[in-house]
Amino acid sequence: MLESRPIRTEADYRAALDEIERLFDAEPNTPECDLLEVLTTLVEAYEQRHYPIDAPEPVEAILYYLESRGLSWHDLEPAIGSYEKVGEILNRQQPLTLEMIRRLHQQLGIPAEVLIQPYSLMENSA
Repeated sequence: MLESRPIRTEADYRAALDEIERLFDAEPNTPECDLLEVLTTLVEAYEQRHYPIDAPEPVEAILYYLESRGLSWHDLEPAIGSYEKVGEILNRQQPLTLEMIRRLHQQLGIPAEVLIQPYSLMENSA
């Protein structure tokens, strides 16, 4: 059994993953389950440091939210405004306002830290 200690190297990381796989079906309230929990926490910390995942771009996050929940653009109207305004936001013609970000977070549960990320708007071709 692997001892629980900080994960400092890629070899430590791989060994911890192997041990997690071995312990995956550990019975609750056992030393093996406790070790599984500790190793999982250590692996998560190592991954956050060495393999960070960038937050999604705001419009992509909104579109993913809609698709994953079977919602339509109309479902965004309470948070964004008119259907036309929703189209302007999702087509990147207008930026999200702070009030829209607040409502999207409160009403739909989209993380505010994702929605406040800067993103590019489409150039107007006039």
